[in-house]
Amino acid sequence: MGSLFQKIVCRDCGNEMPPDLTRVRCTQCGSKWLNAIYDYKTTAQLWPQAVKERDADLWRYEELLPTRGEHITMGEGWTPLVRAYKLQRELGLSHVFIKDERQSPTGSFKDRQGALVVNIIRQQGINECVLASTGNKAAAYAAYCAKADIRLWIFLTSMVPNEKLRELALYGAEVVKIAGTYEQAKKIAHDFAKRRNLYYDAGIAGIPGREGLKTIAFEIAEQLSRHFPLENGKWCVPDWYIQAVSGGIGPIAIRSGFYQLLQAGLIDRMPKLGLIQVEGCSPMVTAWERDWEEAEAITPRTRITVLATGDPGVGYKILRAACKEDGGTMIAVSDGEAFRAMRRLARTEGISMEPAAAVAFAGLEKLTQEGYIDPDEIVVVNCSGHTFPAEKHILEDQYVLDLELGEQNIAPSVSPATQIEEGLGAALERLDEQVTTIVVIDDNPHDSRLIRRLLQSHKNYRVFEANNPIDGLDLVRHRKPDMIVMDLTMPDMDGFNMLNALKSDPETANIPVMVISAKTLSPNDRERLSKAHSIWQKGNFNTRELVDRVVEVLGNDQIDSEVSQTVQVVSSVDLELPKRPDRKRVLVVDDNRRDARLVKRILEANQNYTVYESYSAQEALDALHEVGPQLLILDLLLPDAPGEALLDEIRSIPDYENIPVIVFTAKSLNDAENDFFRDRNVPIWKKGELDRQELVRNIDKMINR
Repeated sequence: MGSLFQKIVCRDCGNEMPPDLTRVRCTQCGSKWLNAIYDYKTTAQLWPQAVKERDADLWRYEELLPTRGEHITMGEGWTPLVRAYKLQRELGLSHVFIKDERQSPTGSFKDRQGALVVNIIRQQGINECVLASTGNKAAAYAAYCAKADIRLWIFLTSMVPNEKLRELALYGAEVVKIAGTYEQAKKIAHDFAKRRNLYYDAGIAGIPGREGLKTIAFEIAEQLSRHFPLENGKWCVPDWYIQAVSGGIGPIAIRSGFYQLLQAGLIDRMPKLGLIQVEGCSPMVTAWERDWEEAEAITPRTRITVLATGDPGVGYKILRAACKEDGGTMIAVSDGEAFRAMRRLARTEGISMEPAAAVAFAGLEKLTQEGYIDPDEIVVVNCSGHTFPAEKHILEDQYVLDLELGEQNIAPSVSPATQIEEGLGAALERLDEQVTTIVVIDDNPHDSRLIRRLLQSHKNYRVFEANNPIDGLDLVRHRKPDMIVMDLTMPDMDGFNMLNALKSDPETANIPVMVISAKTLSPNDRERLSKAHSIWQKGNFNTRELVDRVVEVLGNDQIDSEVSQTVQVVSSVDLELPKRPDRKRVLVVDDNRRDARLVKRILEANQNYTVYESYSAQEALDALHEVGPQLLILDLLLPDAPGEALLDEIRSIPDYENIPVIVFTAKSLNDAENDFFRDRNVPIWKKGELDRQELVRNIDKMINR
């Protein structure tokens, strides 16, 4: 039959307007919030029977979509609704379903938004589009714009991972990275579009984007009716719909879809919304808990960048009203809770997802624990977003092992076949060491990092850190390491109880545990630690002896019980990496590990320098106190701060106000940026034009002034 799109109605004043999707404001009150209205009576006469005979995609619901004619499509829509049997059993629930939006063309529910928007603007003859995004919407629009021959300008913040930026560029989009917040990126994108008279995607306020996303509600109701058929032939509604929230367009649109089904008489009630935010960016939850009518804007402080919208604007007001009307709620979960949920879903249901989707599952656990969800209620959780990229703080930073077949001093006279065989043998020996895994659990990140670097300065072990006991236990159970090194004094769970938990679990009981603590131990404490392989006092031990002890344990040597003695001097200042006084210390700050290691190899080749690596601004600031660098080599495109800001912050520290700095970057600098570094006496080296010998000569001059 085609679209039954009848009119547009202003949400704020009720003014009715013709069904013109180019309209962006109410003609009466000027409001930007406009709703699409359809002929629900005719829809009820056709559905649900008619849709059963149509293709399994988004366009099966054409009567309630505001577009006509042929569509550009990549098979979006009709994603699986999967019963999560193991998860529901673990949570004590009866009916948990996962709406698996990962199966969308770019792995995100935003493909529905991108598909409808791109089809509408293409039908309007628009060939250039501008938008701001935190990641997934950008990928969806980039893919569909590429297919529709529409030029796309995407404005993102510097917090968006480089992998996503490369993905967007692969589609041919024009990517503009803003060193600021998402709200600032939106402002700049809007101004850019206005100056060039280009189409600007209005996001949550625009009809096209919301109308594409609402089809998730249609599918859930239709798919659930196959599990729970109703006598009256209507579709089934879940008791709870749960989703992670940033700006709120997803649940707003999906609730609109359920409401349209209710208007058509195809369902008989509305689901409750479980809206989950991450604690580092939860303005909606804060306002909800305080019963505010509006949410206050905040500065996001979360590693989950896809959810880093600090100002939800009108989205909160709409969702607040929906929760009050339908009985839903809003809660926040921590980054750590999301990461644990992410790992748990992969291990229990075989479903991998990006951190933003895991926030919803962490919220499901909390809603269940706090009694919001009754055991017999039907729950649907939106699982959106692929696992590309998997940020380093999820998989730690050593999930890939580099197995190099180097020459390893093999004589030139040896045949090529023998060289390959011997090179492979040497590489496999190194690999044996690399796959040896140690987990360090210490709530002091400086101490855990020092222990890690101490071990790795002598052996090529993989060492993972956890800075709270709950994450530590989860990491141990996930990694099944060869050894655990842990502190005793930690929040939430001390080392004594952690040791008991590890030794009482058959999966971890046989893992050797080394205790390194500043706590003065009483005889009773030592008795409680009898199951630990050895106990070391922070501060007064020979670091080589510690490493030898680790090697001994990991080598399955016989353990002499008399070795498990505590050294009695308590001090943390001696727990540090061995420094070589004859070498100058250089800190390389670059999130591209290949580039950082290239510089390290160049400088350490002449035996004059010891080079340390940091991969973010925060790691660089931590490393200042640990290694005391005498020269800094700085990239400008860091994941958590612009290089310029890091430079000024470092030089504001009294001990480093005159530290020599070299910028080593692939970024093309404008005149203002060049002036910035010239004023601070900082030379600039281009990554693509590197002269290795000249770099070393310049560093020699700078560091020996």
